[in-house]
Amino acid sequence: MPEASCRWNLIINIFHYAMNPKRISTTFLTLLIWIVAVSQTSGQWRPDILGDGYEMRHVSQPDDYSGKVISTIIRKLAPDSLHNLKGVLYVHGFNDYFFQSEMGDKFVEHGYDFYAVDLRKYGRSILPGQKKFELRNINEYFADIDSAVAVMKATGLREIILMGHSTGGLTVSCYLNDKRPEIIKGLILNSPFLDWNLGVMEKFVWAVSALGKVFPNMKISQGKSTAYSESLLKAHHGEWGYNTDWKLEQSPDVTAGWVRAINLAQKSLRDGKADIRIPILLMYSSNSVDGDGWEEKFNHGDAVLDVKDIKKYGAELGPDVTCVKVMEGLHDLVLSRPEVRAPLYRYIFSWLKREHL
Repeated sequence: MPEASCRWNLIINIFHYAMNPKRISTTFLTLLIWIVAVSQTSGQWRPDILGDGYEMRHVSQPDDYSGKVISTIIRKLAPDSLHNLKGVLYVHGFNDYFFQSEMGDKFVEHGYDFYAVDLRKYGRSILPGQKKFELRNINEYFADIDSAVAVMKATGLREIILMGHSTGGLTVSCYLNDKRPEIIKGLILNSPFLDWNLGVMEKFVWAVSALGKVFPNMKISQGKSTAYSESLLKAHHGEWGYNTDWKLEQSPDVTAGWVRAINLAQKSLRDGKADIRIPILLMYSSNSVDGDGWEEKFNHGDAVLDVKDIKKYGAELGPDVTCVKVMEGLHDLVLSRPEVRAPLYRYIFSWLKREHL
């Protein structure tokens, strides 16, 4: 949709919003947020690296402690998109970016405009000299999501399904628990990172988190295993190709500041603090696997998180949570074997239909 048309739709949306007396007290704040978010979007849509109808545009975000930052919006529109009212916004996980075009295509085939965001310092949003994946507070990502939501609304969408994988699942859960925009009607979580999976080392997370407040750049190793990436990459034992400069084969070192940010985000959803009052689809593998070197079991389970923790803490996110155990699914469930993905997608769309989303 041309830029001028997007802005005209934005003006119409704001007018209707402002005319509701119940919202008049927040109208000017909302107006400011939407104008800033859309005005930061850089230039026109242009073809994305995924091809096949995917397009992208960068969004300039306010500088942070590392300097200049941007986010990137990627999309593929459903046929007759001008009359479409529903869309999906996908948020990736740690050491990741949006490349799961099969998933995007499935949503488009079912009539949803599909959007994804490469968060700041990830994938398409990595700037020269920038420290990849750096984070000190989960709220840093909220502006990236806000920008994508504003653009989606400006194109005429009235209902958005938010979807997050792993750390992205944690991020979108915190986002909805904090902001609760009315346009977001449902939440799909793909193996969300709601708790650590560190074995006996987990008892030291509090200490590293405390250090992260004073020494945020202190490096923390995540080990040297490449087993998970080997289960994904077609060059090894998987079926996928992706940019291994953006999604590294070995999980990179994080910082104490990153550990602190994740730990605080997880705690913000515990002990009754989570109250996400929209339908939630919580998906996780049937089993977790671990080990240093690749074995066949890595193609049949979650090699990153403890699936019992996902179910335990995911069920506490709100009053309407549907839990789905995906037999032999990988950590990123939509990258599992074809015989796993096919029933997974059938269930996702049957759930959306059942929830009238």
